[in-house]
Amino acid sequence: MTTSATAPLAAPAPAPPPGRGSSLTPVFVRLKLTLFRNGLRRSTGRTVGWSLGVAFAMLYALGMGAGMVALRNNHYAPSAAVTVTVVLVVGWAIMPLFFFGGDDTLDPTRLAMLPLRPRPLITALLVSSLIGVGPLFTLLVSTGAVVAVAHGGAAWVVAVLAVALTLLLCVALSRAVAAANTRLLTSRKGRDLALLSGLFVAVGAQLVNLGVNSLSSDGGLHRATSVASVLRWIPPAPAVDAVRSTARGSYGLAVVQLALTVAVLALVLRWWHASLHRLMVSPDASTLQAAPEREGSKARGGTAAGPSLLARLLPGRLVGGRTATVMERQFRYLWRDPRSKAAWATGLAVGLLLPLVAVVQHGTVYQCLWAAGLLGMQMYNQFGMDGSAFWTVSATITTRRDAALELRGRALTLAAIAVPYVTVVTTGAALLLHRVSALPETLGLSFAFLGALVATGSYASVRYPYALPQDNPFANAAPGQGGLVALNVVGGTFSGAALSLPVIALTLALHFNDLHSLLWLVLPVGALYGLAVAAASLRFTAPRLLDRLPEILGVVAKA
Repeated sequence: MTTSATAPLAAPAPAPPPGRGSSLTPVFVRLKLTLFRNGLRRSTGRTVGWSLGVAFAMLYALGMGAGMVALRNNHYAPSAAVTVTVVLVVGWAIMPLFFFGGDDTLDPTRLAMLPLRPRPLITALLVSSLIGVGPLFTLLVSTGAVVAVAHGGAAWVVAVLAVALTLLLCVALSRAVAAANTRLLTSRKGRDLALLSGLFVAVGAQLVNLGVNSLSSDGGLHRATSVASVLRWIPPAPAVDAVRSTARGSYGLAVVQLALTVAVLALVLRWWHASLHRLMVSPDASTLQAAPEREGSKARGGTAAGPSLLARLLPGRLVGGRTATVMERQFRYLWRDPRSKAAWATGLAVGLLLPLVAVVQHGTVYQCLWAAGLLGMQMYNQFGMDGSAFWTVSATITTRRDAALELRGRALTLAAIAVPYVTVVTTGAALLLHRVSALPETLGLSFAFLGALVATGSYASVRYPYALPQDNPFANAAPGQGGLVALNVVGGTFSGAALSLPVIALTLALHFNDLHSLLWLVLPVGALYGLAVAAASLRFTAPRLLDRLPEILGVVAKA
């Protein structure tokens, strides 16, 4: 046997640790491009949708950039520049909270099992995050903002630095917010937050509308200038305002503004580093042993606190009965089920927003009827909202009395929220609009409309139920049932309004005959009428619920 054959094999050279001997940045850049490419290969529809979205975003960014350039030499150009910059950074900060699940690269826990150090990981993630539609959008808009205020060679140099700082701060802040809230956003509460994204978009659109209307009024632009004097100190707006300061010769102020932006960027990176370090080394709930259950809790069946809060709030004659049980179950659904929570939050928020718009625009107090309408629509498709849980509920409905109590409990759950809410919103709007005299008739119409929607909604829930897909919380109906959704929404609104015609006719008659002193009668008449039609509908619908249970279960099974 030769010497070479018996010589020990040389040990392979250890691979350099990531971030030292090799750079992570090119790897993450290629990974980001690969994710883009593979995401577009999933389907033609996805590719077309993404292309149209990118085209629209780029057109919008070019339009905003061109609009900012058009403001050059305008008195309001500095105010517009800093305002647009603040809007950009706010958008970057809140987007991860609502669209976290739409970008897999935002979840750093996917890298927790890899031997990566936080510092080189931050560099690689930051550079790779500069690739995408969002950074390009920010680059175009921020470039237009600095062009609007740049005058002179020194100002152009500062403008380049301001655009770079703005882009880096926006991207770093977005990543820091995502890393700090990763465990929240990947939990059930995070999915609830994502479902509410549409609500925030709707509210934000209304606020933007109010802002535009305010600017178009007399003195609106002057107020915008006053607000911009505060916004110019919210980073990265100081970097953009430093361009204007340089153009005016205030070099000391420009240095302070740039230093402030750099300091905030350093703090954001530090925050991001601490969040990544915590995610990489700190245990979470999935790796911690559950605390032992107390003996007293076991003895009482796990209910250490005794009766629930709802049981203590309900009237004594309801406690222990089926109505109280149904109400407590429905309240738990509203709190725990993401879809129910999103629907109710949308109704409550928009029902408050529309009267608020009326107050700001000096509109009519009758816009408070939106609050009653949006909450009353929650009575529709009651059993479809339950999903597969309705199988358990249906097993307890064996008599007409069971069906009647089931419907009554659901209606009382809605009324327990809607009646106080409508009362508060309508009263507040009437006081702010100085229309206290119109409060009784508006409340009466609201209660009548609410009762009519409860009446029609309970019947439609039994007669025209539709399934909600359980695997897609953003879909409002199972495939092939879009017509039933339209029938419930459109038909429910018109039928509720038609059922409220007697109270509407009474109100109009008192107005046309100048009997304004008797308009207070609309309040008790409307309240009693709404209660009467709701009770009559529940009584009429209860036996039909018992008869149609198999059909409703068949519809729910399509989810």
